[in-house]
Amino acid sequence: MAQTYDKTNSGAIFINTNRKSDTHPDRTGSLDVEGVDYWISGWMKKDKEGKPYLSLSIKPKEEQPRQSSAPTRKSKNDDFDVPF
Repeated sequence: MAQTYDKTNSGAIFINTNRKSDTHPDRTGSLDVEGVDYWISGWMKKDKEGKPYLSLSIKPKEEQPRQSSAPTRKSKNDDFDVPF
């Protein structure tokens, strides 16, 4: 019989085998915080003394589209009337 585990407030991070550039994370995975799922990314870095550490970033898996507060640009042709 398969056991089910409560994975709330836990996660896992793995070596990123699809890394294509230096800006892509060295490690990727997922994380659950109080029932909300997140993507987690990690970059291997070195501090000023040369000691290695892992820098982390998280973002929600169900990320909401960002609302821009900047006004939308008008095209030059927006105010142009074509008489037909």
